Amino acid sequence: MLIAGRPVEADVSGPAWIPATGWLVPTAFAAYARVLHPAIRYDGDDDVEVSWAEIAEANGTVAHPLMQWPSITGGWEFVHEDDQSPLWDDSPAEGHLPVSVASRLVTVLRRHTATPDDCWFGVWTGFGWYAGCVGTELLGREYWMLRGPVELAAANAAPEPAEQSVGIWWPADRSWCVVTDSDLMSTYVGGSRACIDELAAADGLEVVPARPDDRVDYAADQVNPVPGRE
Repeated sequence: MLIAGRPVEADVSGPAWIPATGWLVPTAFAAYARVLHPAIRYDGDDDVEVSWAEIAEANGTVAHPLMQWPSITGGWEFVHEDDQSPLWDDSPAEGHLPVSVASRLVTVLRRHTATPDDCWFGVWTGFGWYAGCVGTELLGREYWMLRGPVELAAANAAPEPAEQSVGIWWPADRSWCVVTDSDLMSTYVGGSRACIDELAAADGLEVVPARPDDRVDYAADQVNPVPGRE
């Protein structure tokens, strides 16, 4: 069976360094970052990316590393249903790293590994698209494992017309690790201080610092009031 054009790995000794349970990213790195998935504004046939910082400013809320989407927009209805047009029309992708963002991550991360053409990728088995392959438990999720160049992070891991990114990826030399949890609107990266600093400075990425003890649920935002659910 192929996923994103790659066979599912039968020998999964490569992921053995990652614990079966724990925080989103292995806690073996010098620095961490949270990469925020952009909201989208429709401009004719073009999709314009809108940052969380811009949205927080427009809503009179505070942009900070632990901000959460319903808190900066002011309501749970903006998670999946309503929009704030003309500010934004589509909320950030949940559980999916947009191709544009993945490609920008790849550009930076390729420079921070000695094995950019030998990377591991995990596709969460919970999506249920594929059957007959054994998954590997990593950090509380079960994944089908693939292997290939770092650019595979921007490939579609779902049967078309569905679109889905991989959920976890790292190079064979373990110099960094990227995780997009299926329940979150942001992606977490662990790596060297130089790697994380370059990500933070990269064009087209909205990056905030993160720590292994950060909460990642919607109640993590202690600065902006979390709206109640109706």
